[in-house]
Amino acid sequence: MHLTKRFFTMNALVVLLSVGLTVLAVIIFVAAHTKVFGNEADTKEFQKAFEVRAAISQIKREAQTLKFEQLLDAKYQQELADRVNALDASAIIFKNREVVYATQNFNKIDIEKSLMLSDEQSTSDEIELDGKTFMFTRADYKLSSGDAAGMLLLAPMKLKTNFIKLLGIFAVSFFTFVFLLTNLWVSYRFSRGIIRPISRLKDVAQKISEGDLSHEIAEEGEGEVRELGRTLELMRIKLKEAVYVQQKYDDNRKFLVSSISHDLKTPVTSIKGYIEGIIDGVAKTPEKMEEYLETARSKAILVNAMIDDLLLYSKLDLNQLPYHFEKSDLTSYFEDCVADHRYECEKANLTLTLINELTEPVKVLIDRERLKRVVQNILDNAMTYVEKIDGRIDIILRETRTSAIIEIKDNGKGIPESKLPYIFERFYQVDPSRKSGSGLGLAIAKQIVEGHDGKIWATSALGEGTRIMISLKKF
Repeated sequence: MHLTKRFFTMNALVVLLSVGLTVLAVIIFVAAHTKVFGNEADTKEFQKAFEVRAAISQIKREAQTLKFEQLLDAKYQQELADRVNALDASAIIFKNREVVYATQNFNKIDIEKSLMLSDEQSTSDEIELDGKTFMFTRADYKLSSGDAAGMLLLAPMKLKTNFIKLLGIFAVSFFTFVFLLTNLWVSYRFSRGIIRPISRLKDVAQKISEGDLSHEIAEEGEGEVRELGRTLELMRIKLKEAVYVQQKYDDNRKFLVSSISHDLKTPVTSIKGYIEGIIDGVAKTPEKMEEYLETARSKAILVNAMIDDLLLYSKLDLNQLPYHFEKSDLTSYFEDCVADHRYECEKANLTLTLINELTEPVKVLIDRERLKRVVQNILDNAMTYVEKIDGRIDIILRETRTSAIIEIKDNGKGIPESKLPYIFERFYQVDPSRKSGSGLGLAIAKQIVEGHDGKIWATSALGEGTRIMISLKKF
């Protein structure tokens, strides 16, 4: 229920509860007063008063159905006298403010007063005559002659006015007390369920605006307030995550700049040194100059590759590199990969072999160009660390019930077990003395494989080579 509806509902319940409790209290008060003081507060008097009022009203309604001349009939007047006497009441029939008939003797002053006070302009149905209070009702007639006539019915009120006043004061006081008490209860409920939680939300929001996201927002209060707290807590969590991610990206950028600056310094210094050697005339022969220029060119190629790797890794890390997935046959794809890299491996005196252990065609959803970069980076690492004359690299295809497994195995010197968990980290070098790349190759491979919802891991043993395993979902 919305707060506005709840507020009006609770206020309506407060009024109804106050009225109900007041009625109950009045009944108890009357009963107690009657028991203590006897007939003075007897409810029969109330009942009789209502009955008399109803009876004289009935007589009036009947008289209004008659003509004024019929009121002057002796038989009607006798019947009227019997009825009003039974009610301990009186009747006055008048014409032009002169009494034509009366069931009881009133002095002229009282009659004139009663006719004046009971005029049509009167807003009350009670009059005071000779120190007594009467309830009255009146039927008026307009005669054809233009004269005014009518009948006035008077009944004395015997109720104890002191008790009525006392009862009224009690009822009003009790209602006021109960109403104030229930309003205090409603105010307390609203304070506990709405005002206090909103005050706490305000404090937390102030801290969030100051950059403090460590304070958890409790779900408390009622309705929309609780929902507001939940929404603010979700906002706080997302802001905290955004700040963490932004901080991570900032740290990544600082680390990348620091690392790449250090890594670029060595080849750039070499290029500078060889060019200065040429300028200074150190390379005096054409053969020596060609050697210097070739070395500078290879270093420049290395710098360019390092920069390309850095840009690619940054885009992958920031999820700014789109993937173009297509369903491909795993065997055909790796047959193409082997064909692309066979010449390069033969040039390095390495044997590259595809071993297919699949019993039937397997389809995988891949970005063909990105996955080729993964294979290339793994093969580049293998060619760097395979030192044997009979060096070989095997690409083995196999499958499980849900995944396709690609294993790239070499027979190099292997990786120490202590260093194996770190080979997929950026800029990590198993053997820093043999640094020949950016140190981002396997880190890029991991990013691309995980972009395919796949997994990549490695196993190795010293002297037995290294196995890089890739798992992709089958389709």
